Amino acid sequence: MFNNTDLDMMRLAIDEAASAARRGEMPVGAVVARGDEVISSASNTREEDYDIAGHAEITALRLAAKKLGTWRLTGCTLYATLEPCPMCAGAIAQARVKRVVFGAYDPVSGCCGSVYRIPEDPAFPWYTPCDGGCLEDECRRLWDGAFGAARQEREE
Repeated sequence: MFNNTDLDMMRLAIDEAASAARRGEMPVGAVVARGDEVISSASNTREEDYDIAGHAEITALRLAAKKLGTWRLTGCTLYATLEPCPMCAGAIAQARVKRVVFGAYDPVSGCCGSVYRIPEDPAFPWYTPCDGGCLEDECRRLWDGAFGAARQEREE
């Protein structure tokens, strides 16, 4: 299901997520690519920037749009270590991204397969297929590690 490009791009997203974790952010990373060309990459910045929309996916989409000179990212794939939330899934649909590949499923707020499928909803004019589970174990370990550390801080 996942090709070598998918695996390579997800590894870059994992590196972004690890960077976020080192900065005290939730460990989510994202990459926007066109084929095997990286257009942009980003990690969560919500805490450090006090930005509600500081999700890795939103930032990666914004950076890609600036680099390409268009908000229409029709030939691009977005890679994310965690299943995109409703806000990010909506932005993905609006950006007309060609495909989404994500690592860990989010049964609480994931909107690319778990709770809902915003980019694949036929009510919207742009269909974006979503494929989850790419390097899922590595992505899940980052996410679980962050919540374990947060729990430990609350207990101290």
